[in-house]
Amino acid sequence: MDIKRSYKFRFYPSREQEVILARTFGCARFVYNYMLRLRTDAYYKRQEKVGYHETSSLLTELKKQPEFAWLNEVSSVPLQQSLRHLQTAFNNFFGLRCKYPYFKSKNDKQAAKYTHSGFNWDGSALKLAKMNEPLAIRFSRIIPKAAKLTSVTVTKDAAGRYFVSMLCDDTVSAKQSVAGKIGIDLGLTHFAILSTGEKIAAPNTYRKNEAKLAKLQQRMAKKQRGSANRRKANLKIARLHAKTADTRRDFLHKLSTRLVNENQVIAIETLAVKNMQKNHFLAKSISDAGWGEFIRQLEYKSLWSGRTLIGIDRFFPSSKRCSNCGYTATKIPLKVREWVCPECGAMHDRDINAARNILAAGLAASALGDCVNPVCT
Repeated sequence: MDIKRSYKFRFYPSREQEVILARTFGCARFVYNYMLRLRTDAYYKRQEKVGYHETSSLLTELKKQPEFAWLNEVSSVPLQQSLRHLQTAFNNFFGLRCKYPYFKSKNDKQAAKYTHSGFNWDGSALKLAKMNEPLAIRFSRIIPKAAKLTSVTVTKDAAGRYFVSMLCDDTVSAKQSVAGKIGIDLGLTHFAILSTGEKIAAPNTYRKNEAKLAKLQQRMAKKQRGSANRRKANLKIARLHAKTADTRRDFLHKLSTRLVNENQVIAIETLAVKNMQKNHFLAKSISDAGWGEFIRQLEYKSLWSGRTLIGIDRFFPSSKRCSNCGYTATKIPLKVREWVCPECGAMHDRDINAARNILAAGLAASALGDCVNPVCT
């Protein structure tokens, strides 16, 4: 199977490379914001439509003006890609897939994308345009020689860390079939409850750092705006957020990889995560769990590995149905964690029973040829 695979690594730029990247980030951000303002004014003030080709021509003229001559100090590739990203943002807005494009800030994550004309890759070293030396990348895995590198995206997060994402045209083959079949019920106290009876504890990465984060934010609030001490305090907050996100991502990758490797069929309940987050009592815990990212990882890993992933309708009464005889209770309050089936007398753990029903429903759907991939909305 031909796929697009991204390899992301951390790298440590030299002082000279830091200066070049800072200029590139700034120029790419300026071009994006400048053209966003131009397109917004043209549409709302003069009812004119400005597209990608018009902004591309304008950028060429802009670089010829003396007051914008500094745009020529960096590679033209990331600047052109900024215009493409802006066009994509407008396409998504008019397609009702996202909100209106917003201006980029120098305090947010910085990014610059290079296509094949903006970098040189020899299989072991990556050199970007306008740079004399290759990047000092810490490779955590090997990029296959057969993979064709198509684009490179360099980012700097709020914690000051540099990353390079290398997008490749790659090929994957299905893994050897296994006999395992699993149903998964997602929760908050336990992140995942499996039909085998195993309960996987939730990492609660944000909750564990919440008190420390609040203390750091209180300290930063007392610092004078624009001062060096405030920047240092803000950097500590960003590093704690980065640590939280890295810990959560590591947990999700390890769990999703394990489930895909061990099971040929995976059934999971589809969830309307955005709707569930409207419950202000549970919104923080739901966001901390990362259900949407977990399902996304299961989707592409199952596809690449030749596994079957089945999504079960969110309104399926998995918790109220007896997995032993099929009896469906009228109502079981959320606080009831165990219940006895009045028909067959079976004692059920609420979550394990739900996972078993999800697996049964998934196998039934698979047998009827009705395999639905779960999508979090």
